[in-house]
Amino acid sequence: MSDYANIEARLAALEEHAAHQARLIEDLDEAVRRQWDEVERLRKRLAQAMARLSELQGALGPHAAEKPPHY
Repeated sequence: MSDYANIEARLAALEEHAAHQARLIEDLDEAVRRQWDEVERLRKRLAQAMARLSELQGALGPHAAEKPPHY
């Protein structure tokens, strides 16, 4: 194999490798974006649940957290 053919083969291999790396980065970026969207959605649900719990605790009055006398 001539030097030119060897260099050309190595260059083609590097270009192929770079293309695979670019695709992998795009795939990972998409996965991270989906996970971030899910985290944000769960944060909102948690905030809503905490607000609801606070409302319910307020509705029960100040004695709701006390243990019953038989404890």
